[in-house]
This record gives sequence, structure tokens and C-alpha cells, in this order.
Amino acid sequence: MQRIILKSKIAEATVTDTKLHYSGSITIDEGLAKAANILPNEIVQVLNLSNGARVETYYIKGKRNSGVICINGAAARWFEKGDKVIILSYGIFEEEEIKNFKPKIIKVDGRNRQIK
Repeated sequence: MQRIILKSKIAEATVTDTKLHYSGSITIDEGLAKAANILPNEIVQVLNLSNGARVETYYIKGKRNSGVICINGAAARWFEKGDKVIILSYGIFEEEEIKNFKPKIIKVDGRNRQIK
């Protein structure tokens, strides 16, 4: 049996911008995405801690070390600059893989810099 399990999480990041008139996606600082093991075009879920919205979209690279978290396209209607968000990615795992798997949990400061 395969199960869908949390693969990675960027916790309490701050939305730096929204772009409604864009074809969709979330732009994430490339360094944060890499630390969280999120690849370009990978599906992510974005949870808005300010209003409870949960949207599914895909990741595109933002400038490394910029701290960018930009919600693009239709999802921009659910987010505002300054909102705190949690970004989740999932993987499909076999039962054996789950036993020793630990998700990557990335914590950030108020400027979306990774806290070690």
C-alpha cells in the first residue's frame, strides 16, 4: 500500500507580495525551497494563518536569499502581503519507506530567512 505523507514544511513564512494577473503558482525563495526539498513545478499546499484559506498550487523559483514568498494568479485573492503562511509538500511512500522517514521542517524568521 502507498500512503501520501508530509514530505516538507516551511513554517510561518510571511507573504511578501501577491500578483493576481499572473498565470498561477507561488514564488518561493530558491534557497528556502531547496532546504525544504521542493522542486520547481512541484505541487504545494499553502495555508493562510490569517484567514484559514488553503490553496493548492505549484512552486516556481524566486531569487535565492531574497526571502520572496509571492502568491500568484487566482490564489492571490486569498492572501495579502504580510499574511503568515505554512507551505506544505507531500510525497507518496511505500510502507517500508515511511518507517525511517522524517519530513523536512524549515522554520523562518520575519524576513523569511531560515532559522537553523
